[in-house]
Amino acid sequence: MPRAIWKGAISFGLVNVPIALYPASEEIGIDFDWLDKRSMDPVGYKRINKRTGRSIEGDDIVKGIKQEGGEYVVLSDEQVKSAYPKSTQIIEIETFVKATEIDLVLLEKPYYLEPSGKGADKVYALLRESMREADVIGIARVVMHTKEHLAALMSSGPALILNTIRWASEIRPMSGLKLPADGKSSANLKPGDLKMAAQLIGNMTGRWQPADYSEKFSAAVHELVKRKIKAGETESVTPVENVSSEERSSNVIDLTELLARSLKRKTDTAGKAPSSAKPKTAPPAKKAPAKPPNRKRG
Repeated sequence: MPRAIWKGAISFGLVNVPIALYPASEEIGIDFDWLDKRSMDPVGYKRINKRTGRSIEGDDIVKGIKQEGGEYVVLSDEQVKSAYPKSTQIIEIETFVKATEIDLVLLEKPYYLEPSGKGADKVYALLRESMREADVIGIARVVMHTKEHLAALMSSGPALILNTIRWASEIRPMSGLKLPADGKSSANLKPGDLKMAAQLIGNMTGRWQPADYSEKFSAAVHELVKRKIKAGETESVTPVENVSSEERSSNVIDLTELLARSLKRKTDTAGKAPSSAKPKTAPPAKKAPAKPPNRKRG
């Protein structure tokens, strides 16, 4: 289980339930690395000062809100929390509704809630069982990572789950879409077609089992990678730590260096000849000194 990303309490009426919040989902997919196709060098993602072009540490970054005149108002994390302190510490239930009233398009990301602190288990179980008995979910507000979310609090087995939901203003209207008219008669649907469609849907209807479904794209890409490895279709990539600081800082592509690397890769992939019959090779090309970029004097 990952570490808790938020600690506070659920509040409904005068009752508080101390909890810790954990991510309940994780991203599944292929982790592609970026490479320069000309040299097979790794391409990284850095935090760059846009004026100087130099990288910057996370501790030196502050949050600023741009104003109409171009100036910024800078806010620290403490100042942001103090502006709206209640929602940064409390998941406050504003109302209870039936789960069927929530449009699926609003659902965003789930989190597990774990009781935290002495005596929290009993109140946690009380809220969970009471919601289950009434067949309702709680609608609450919570602030995470300096952003306020609307959220649905629901029971799932022994756990309470908080699922963030999108604000109504974040859903784009359908008015710009070309959609068929709503209703059977207005869409000119034939009774025979509706009957056959209903029969087909009935034959395909079953019980929802999430474990029956898995992500297949990653497995297909990994299988492709295995085939390419078996066929010898791989590229050599020089790790960043093995590249000199002078080479990393240069913005000029050294053509001689690219040619030397290409020649080396081609020689390596051609296979090694027996030791008694090693072909003579020309000495490696000398690297031309990198020219500093031209800078205009202001």
